[in-house]
Amino acid sequence: MIDNARALETTHVPQDLEHREGQIDQLVTDLSPIAHGLSGEHTMIFGPSGTGKTTLAKFVVRKLQEEAFGVRRAYHNCMSGSAETAVLHGLVDDSGLGRHLPQEGVAANRYIECLRESDDHIVAVVDEVDVIDDETTLIGLSDLPNVTLILITINENDFFSDPRFDGRVRSRFNHCEKVCLHKYEQNELEDILWARIEAGLKPGVIDSYVVEYIANMAAGDAREGIILLRRATMRAIDADRTEITVADVDAVETSAREEKRQVHVDSLGTHKRTLYDIIERSGTISSAELKETYKQRVSSPKSRSTRNRYLDALENKYGLITSTGVTKGTVYQST
Repeated sequence: MIDNARALETTHVPQDLEHREGQIDQLVTDLSPIAHGLSGEHTMIFGPSGTGKTTLAKFVVRKLQEEAFGVRRAYHNCMSGSAETAVLHGLVDDSGLGRHLPQEGVAANRYIECLRESDDHIVAVVDEVDVIDDETTLIGLSDLPNVTLILITINENDFFSDPRFDGRVRSRFNHCEKVCLHKYEQNELEDILWARIEAGLKPGVIDSYVVEYIANMAAGDAREGIILLRRATMRAIDADRTEITVADVDAVETSAREEKRQVHVDSLGTHKRTLYDIIERSGTISSAELKETYKQRVSSPKSRSTRNRYLDALENKYGLITSTGVTKGTVYQST
């Protein structure tokens, strides 16, 4: 049944991106000066979860690497580490430039120098940039002549209205290039699923009405649709059948959504994961109790404003928790 299992993974970057032609052209234009030895345009990508923001960035950078020498991609998701050194270490490590550097005990300026000293041009993709702890990290990166930034987050207004970002950040990035992605329509998501099916499965193993059913269940979220497809495929294989059915999709709906949730949980950095674990294990917990428990569990607790930003991300970006009440009366619970 399977020709290429990787094509059914959400992290797989396909050979072609469906229904993102205009955004691809825009990002290609922003990065094209790099192929001629110049700096690219710093770019921000906005859009709801599951619209392919990260895939778009990686797809276009890969395209650039295929067409030009001396281009490196550096990727980091700030949900897995949002402190300045964590962001810089993640970028340097992913680029392959700093594998000789230890993860702990390295000053931020050493990572910056590692990037600056590279003969290659680095396209630094900073995902979930809205949860970054130190906004000056972005200024330091954007000052490097051999680094072009792609910053990814959900909402443009929320990012630029964040009081943490001072005038330098706003002036530097408010007028940079912007790429906006919309949630996929039903027919668009069906096309995306068919592209994955053609790349990963043998012909004739799934009917069009089953693909339509998956797309409808995923409700415009490509990540969820791909997980549903992969899990339904695995169920059919386990049952020693050669066709994927609607019954397979129904049977894996809960586990697919749990997988999507667990991917988010596994990506959390130390402090975000600690906050989540406390809430998840408590079921329901007050803001005051959460603060005290958190401070007992970590050696260098984050400030209240930073904790609140992390909690907001856990709730509104990933849907891992919910909250009721305001300020000190807030109560958190896991979803």
